[in-house]
Amino acid sequence: MRYTGPKVRLSRRAGIPLTRKAVRYFEERPYPPGEHGRKTNRRSTGDYGVRLMEKQRLRWYYDVSEKQFRNTFDKAGRSGAAFVVRLECRLASLVLRAGFAASIYAARQYVNHGHITVDGKKVDIPSYIVKPGQTIGVRERSRRMQPFVAAAEKTYADDRIAPYLDVNHADLRCTLVALPERAQIPVQVDEQLVVEFYSR
Repeated sequence: MRYTGPKVRLSRRAGIPLTRKAVRYFEERPYPPGEHGRKTNRRSTGDYGVRLMEKQRLRWYYDVSEKQFRNTFDKAGRSGAAFVVRLECRLASLVLRAGFAASIYAARQYVNHGHITVDGKKVDIPSYIVKPGQTIGVRERSRRMQPFVAAAEKTYADDRIAPYLDVNHADLRCTLVALPERAQIPVQVDEQLVVEFYSR
């Protein structure tokens, strides 16, 4: 099951801001949610708990169900770096990274609702793996929608565009020019702990 509750609460539970909106709230309350959140000592968590939380943190960051997450891990050859790269190459992930959506949750919704194309053809599967050379775009009839008008004005774009993407915000198009390297992916997790979690 994918988490559908408040994202700020989930960010506090994960220990990292999972959305842009969560950054400010997380800075104000950098401790887990709930009555005893302030008293929780993350450092006292056992080895299993640490690995489990790292796995959950990565899964929540990309908004992936447990079943899809495990399948992606197996397809990546059970390599931590290759696993993160594969997660980053999902269509929903690249829609977010290109600055066409405010969060991974919005990106997933745009793909599901048929607003996104790959090489000019509508693709409504968020887990679709984009290959180098393929171009992601927004359907012509969707471009007048407020979120995409904002995207064209670079409202959701990061200060630095990912080096593995060639993005044209005005035209709402981006091309995956090469497979990303792990060091280029701004995900604050230790994927080796995820490998250890599934290898136990």
